[in-house]
Amino acid sequence: MQTKRAFIMIGIGVALGGAALAGVAFFLKPDPAGPVELKPGVAAVVAQGEAIYAARCASCHGANLEGQPNWRERGPDGRLPAPPHDETGHTWHHADALLFHLTKYGPPKELGNGEPYYSNMPAYEGVLTDEEIVAVLSFIKSRWPADVRLRHDKMNAQMATQR
Repeated sequence: MQTKRAFIMIGIGVALGGAALAGVAFFLKPDPAGPVELKPGVAAVVAQGEAIYAARCASCHGANLEGQPNWRERGPDGRLPAPPHDETGHTWHHADALLFHLTKYGPPKELGNGEPYYSNMPAYEGVLTDEEIVAVLSFIKSRWPADVRLRHDKMNAQMATQR
């Protein structure tokens, strides 16, 4: 019985993982603005991003990038709370281009398998310019520890070679 349950759980995990990958692949359409590069080392960009983050993002993602409590557990509405953007969250696991797309266009409305995906994350297209989105993301990245930033940089470099 436990073996059967394990196989079922593995099957569900594989299906959800595949659906998530398909959703991300579908979602990452080319952006007419070109490649995205965050600038966490440029003080003026980071300062601009910090101000925009405080005005637009902190109410959900936290003033200190800490996210909402229990961010991994769906609420009564079936939606996940806002995740942290510090090193304890998963933001740094995603390349610059994906972070930019998620911020500009919002999360995909459905997973790759056609299942709906519900999120409270708004799209900022038409609200923030591309430069302002890059500034916010640069501010977030500027707050990560050096080892996390280095891993993120390596991931971005690897993604660039795969294009």
